[in-house]
Amino acid sequence: MSYETVSVIGLGYIGLPTAAVLASRRKTVIGVDINVKAVETINRGEIHIVEPDLDMVVRAAVTQGLLRATTTPEPADAFLIAVPTPFVDGHQPDLRYIREASFAIAPVLKKGDLVILESTSPVGATEEMAEWLQEKRPDLTFPQTHGENSDIRVAHCPERVLPGHVLKELVANDRVIGGMTRRCSDAAAELYKTFVEGECIITNARTAEMCKLTENSFRDVNIAFANELSIICDRLGIDVWELIRLANHHPRVNILQPGPGVGGHCIAVDPWFIVAKTPDEARLIRTAREVNDGKPEWVVEKIRHAVSEFLLSNPDRTAASVKVACFGLSFKPDIDDLRESPSIEIVKRFCADFGGHVLVVEPHVDSLPTNLGTAQLSALEEAVSSADIHVVLVGHKAFKTSQLLRGVSTLDFSGAIAGVMKAG
Repeated sequence: MSYETVSVIGLGYIGLPTAAVLASRRKTVIGVDINVKAVETINRGEIHIVEPDLDMVVRAAVTQGLLRATTTPEPADAFLIAVPTPFVDGHQPDLRYIREASFAIAPVLKKGDLVILESTSPVGATEEMAEWLQEKRPDLTFPQTHGENSDIRVAHCPERVLPGHVLKELVANDRVIGGMTRRCSDAAAELYKTFVEGECIITNARTAEMCKLTENSFRDVNIAFANELSIICDRLGIDVWELIRLANHHPRVNILQPGPGVGGHCIAVDPWFIVAKTPDEARLIRTAREVNDGKPEWVVEKIRHAVSEFLLSNPDRTAASVKVACFGLSFKPDIDDLRESPSIEIVKRFCADFGGHVLVVEPHVDSLPTNLGTAQLSALEEAVSSADIHVVLVGHKAFKTSQLLRGVSTLDFSGAIAGVMKAG
């Protein structure tokens, strides 16, 4: 079947670029989001997120009448669900957004439609989505009851793109496509092949779900090794950046760079989906998560220690007069995405019991999250010149290239300035 009208449910960091790329391939795309401001912004041909070149693609698609946004689902030939999948207390997967999206599109489904879950999900989520759809549309048949002969095709196809390179990677990267039946997989592959230049690899829904979780858990475990190594080296008085540089000269060693923790909507979340399903078996994956989740508190303690050392060296100063500047809030360099960012957690925890002033330099946002207490957004030059203690949390290009930061002593937890963690 030729899917000429595609509805993308969720117009965030994955949904909007996907909608724009589909529209650029001459598909009629209906974007759906509950955020009225985002819908209005897109319909003006503008964007509400930061992603290189996305604004031009969206503007062209809207101008040509190939992309429009709405808050209510409309009939289409294919539906791509790209909504958040956070976790709740105890790191249990929270599928309410997928459920709500399923209930929202169910009334406009018709025989022959394709529904693809793109949201990163715990194993079995695609089957749950199909059950929710069937609950609302008992007049249609679904793969769980009618197999290859179902009225509706259902598949899972997780995204695997890097923020800052989304448009390129949506097209160039291979895609793993897992249908609830082979016909479901083939239908989804037909749609993705309209814009994917990489290989479309067919599997089943559960394996596709587990594949995305596995990819991000692999990365999380490797980052945990680097983060744990940085803590060990700090205790032993060893320069971790130099150590990693030397160790990586081994032909079969490639240690990642440590940081203040792990953030983002994938790596900081996805491993817990595996742990939640198999708590007794996922021992290494759980430990890696605990190491990475514990790194922000270690960073906070290092900043507190630096404040104490400063006051000891400056007995004429009071704690209330100390200024600490934190550089970077996003979960990775050169983007505006603050989701699950360890830097957010660090600033929040530090501000909670610090009586002085906290300046935050984040060149990719216009305002700070409301949960950061008394922290104030600051320009780079002001923060460098006025702060007593400088803490680099994210390796933004603006910080790496700044001559201002080169001239001051920093607690560099990202390796961005001198490649040396001066946090002892």
